[in-house]
Amino acid sequence: MNMRAQEGRAGVALISPTLVITLVVVVLPLLWAIMLAFQDVRLINIRQAGLFGHYTLENFSYVMSEPGFWSALVNTLVYTVAGTALSIAIGLVTALALRDRFRGRTLVRASVLIPYVAPVVAVAFLWETMLNPQYGIVNTWLSEPIAFLTQAKGEFLGIEVPVALLTVIAFEAWRYFPFAFLFILARLQALPAELDEAAVVDGATPTQRFRYVIMPQLWRIIALLSVLRFVFTFTKFDDVYLLTGGGAGTEVVSVRVYNFLTARDDIGASAAQAIVLAVFLVVFLVVYLRFFAGGTREQG
Repeated sequence: MNMRAQEGRAGVALISPTLVITLVVVVLPLLWAIMLAFQDVRLINIRQAGLFGHYTLENFSYVMSEPGFWSALVNTLVYTVAGTALSIAIGLVTALALRDRFRGRTLVRASVLIPYVAPVVAVAFLWETMLNPQYGIVNTWLSEPIAFLTQAKGEFLGIEVPVALLTVIAFEAWRYFPFAFLFILARLQALPAELDEAAVVDGATPTQRFRYVIMPQLWRIIALLSVLRFVFTFTKFDDVYLLTGGGAGTEVVSVRVYNFLTARDDIGASAAQAIVLAVFLVVFLVVYLRFFAGGTREQG
């Protein structure tokens, strides 16, 4: 009994630094944000906000009835789903292409990581320069210049498309496909070579080998990547803000929270908007995880 008590105290001593850091860095700021979301707090009277302040739901009704909130939420969902799917798809194709040995493979693999490790300010400026309608290199290849980052709508094959939103989605996919590439490549390298060799001996085509041999081994890692990228992209701020500032139909909820906080000095409304964003994220994550869990069980 004495030994158990000593082990218990030792366990508490070992995990206490992690608990303290989690409490200070995560729990307390979250509770503070929730408290601010239910109070009428602006920058000028933030010192008056406290635990026993006047709590109200006006911030939530205000931000949800404010013009542009629901369109920003739709933009966030479109940006998140499309950016996540594209980054994983490009990462999968790249991992398959660089799976086998060839001369200079290590250098090529290392260069693939450049978009992910490069500073976001630098790559955003590079894209702004490339896509500039006056002197950008991309527009020199087009018959008519397109303002990719400032044009909300445009026609493509007779269909109206959101130009700026598609551009920031493409940037998201390009910048973060190396993240998916690393995960998928690591799983591909761990696949037993006998499976692929047996499929070749049985006369399977490359498409059949990919569908029946490789993909069943990748579903779990793709599910994990989908969840991670969904969470990271749903709350993304810097990429969209650096490229468009939230203009031209690209305003996502995180940019909207920043605008409420800086342009209006409305801390309560910005906190309420952040809480709404977090609630939507939790709901979609629950549905997402249930979907993948069900698919994994059926597959097994």
